[in-house]
Amino acid sequence: MAVRATSLALFLCAIVLGAGAAAERPGAPARAASDFPAATDVRLGGDESQTRMVVDFTQKIDIRAFTLADPYRVVIDMPQVAFQFRPKTGEKGRGLIKAFRFGLVMAGGSRIVIDLVRPARVEKALVLDAANEQPARLVLDLAAVDREAFMRTAALERAPEMRKPEPLVEDKPDADPRPLIVIDPGHGGIDNGTRAATGEMEKNIVIEFSLLLRDKIERTGKYRVAMTRADDTFVPLGNRVAFARARQAALFVSIHADALRRGEGEAQGATIYTLSERATDARAARLAEAENQADVIAGLDLSSEPKDVAGILIDLVRRETKTFSLQFAETLIGAMKPSARLHQNPLKSASFVVLKAPDVPSVLVELGYVTTKSDLQSLMAQEWRERTTDSIAHAIDTFFTTRLAGKGHN
Repeated sequence: MAVRATSLALFLCAIVLGAGAAAERPGAPARAASDFPAATDVRLGGDESQTRMVVDFTQKIDIRAFTLADPYRVVIDMPQVAFQFRPKTGEKGRGLIKAFRFGLVMAGGSRIVIDLVRPARVEKALVLDAANEQPARLVLDLAAVDREAFMRTAALERAPEMRKPEPLVEDKPDADPRPLIVIDPGHGGIDNGTRAATGEMEKNIVIEFSLLLRDKIERTGKYRVAMTRADDTFVPLGNRVAFARARQAALFVSIHADALRRGEGEAQGATIYTLSERATDARAARLAEAENQADVIAGLDLSSEPKDVAGILIDLVRRETKTFSLQFAETLIGAMKPSARLHQNPLKSASFVVLKAPDVPSVLVELGYVTTKSDLQSLMAQEWRERTTDSIAHAIDTFFTTRLAGKGHN
């Protein structure tokens, strides 16, 4: 055992001192024009008893590491950095590290979230100065522990609170009587969402689509529009709902792109989802479960979240709101049919967190499948985006025109 331990120690030392000039390798992404430090390379070493992660930076930064349970995770917070890792970095781990992800988690702050194979404690988490022609390096040492020890440590390490929901709008509700539409581009920041085999990420596809949709709705002059995010920023699921409710939104439209897992067969086209405690089918249930994992992906502490979900759902499916959500979903399907390919069963329902505002009609639009070649080509084509955003904007106008006409007859 002593020989094995010595070999492991030497190997861990070697990966710290290994070549770190990743930014100079052919094909490495160019550093952004901003002054943010860059993370240029990452290396893993060890086994399921001891594991080390080393990350090279262009300059020394401050970090904070803490653990989260259920699932077991290690989170490393740092100032905003530009990640310049190789493609697919983090998809596979080593030793105690199952996988890891990285990205912007709030304005001015980045994060690395590590999924653990089993409970582990952080034995070391520090950033070394650049020295001996080596760059500044983050060194994280993990050691396996039992669940009891992990939970005790996690309780002592209070996770920092994420950004709170934005405050109520300053304008009084009657300051502008036009209906407010909230567009919610899914994912963002550290949460990439689904990814095509060719590298396109859901978070980028949906933000470009949503910005175009916002502009078209605003150009009508009939509606106000707000977005839960307008750039590559992570927004917790609860904050997205609170954002719409705080602004007394008249409609909430969440924009996503789907993906099929291996063995799920083939599918194509857009699908419109409304909220339901019981999913339409197994695929809808799996999709809702995946979309609802955004906060876990970003390394949020969910231990203090309310557990009375069933009670919330009972209140939340108020008849009027549920009826209006379904009416808009049906209107949207009718408007999109001539301009965009629809799934063979385009109207579905499941328990999506972002659709849980009890007083805001809400739908979630899956534009297509990034894992289906023809859908991905459409998602990336400007002509398709123009047609599809036109159809959604038309559906919104039809929905509100119909509602206002109905009120006029009462």
